[in-house]
Amino acid sequence: MSTSYSSSSSSRESHLVELVDDGGGAVGSMTVDEAHRAPGLLHRAFSVLLVDGDRRLLLQQRAAVKTRFALRWANACCGHPAPGETVTSAAARRLVEELGVSGVPLREVGVYVYQASDPSSGRVEHEYDHVLVGDASDISDSLALGAVDPEEVAALEWVAVEDLEARLSHSPDLYAPWLAGVVSVWRGSTA
Repeated sequence: MSTSYSSSSSSRESHLVELVDDGGGAVGSMTVDEAHRAPGLLHRAFSVLLVDGDRRLLLQQRAAVKTRFALRWANACCGHPAPGETVTSAAARRLVEELGVSGVPLREVGVYVYQASDPSSGRVEHEYDHVLVGDASDISDSLALGAVDPEEVAALEWVAVEDLEARLSHSPDLYAPWLAGVVSVWRGSTA
């Protein structure tokens, strides 16, 4: 494992994202900041689920400085590939930047398209979200909060998928609005 804090949350707002059509075809680019202004423009994103040998999922509580859905619990890692960057290479890069985790093979299991407005910031997520899964069996015992970027992650927790689904049903406002859909895509891929 290695740690890298190559860019802060605020500077990532100036990075480019790839705008897409309803089928996921690239149609242009703009900054993260512009794409997340109301009403939100559909753009490519990814969500990484890390699953350990006991089929527990790693959750991260998003840092307080996040511009969208701060302090909500989400999957292990999220982000946006740069225009022309592959989703898997962008996801691997963000796992290192956010969690200090490298070398976890990722496989795409589907896409979740959603739109959600953050009531606290007024920002909008409208994403064509590629769902990626990685086997974290070899790292689950060694993953520690001290290895994460504090501008990205406030807390970590391993949770059984059945427990997570019950929590999502009972207290959805504690979780990022994409989490239930991302978990559903993964569960559908394992059926």
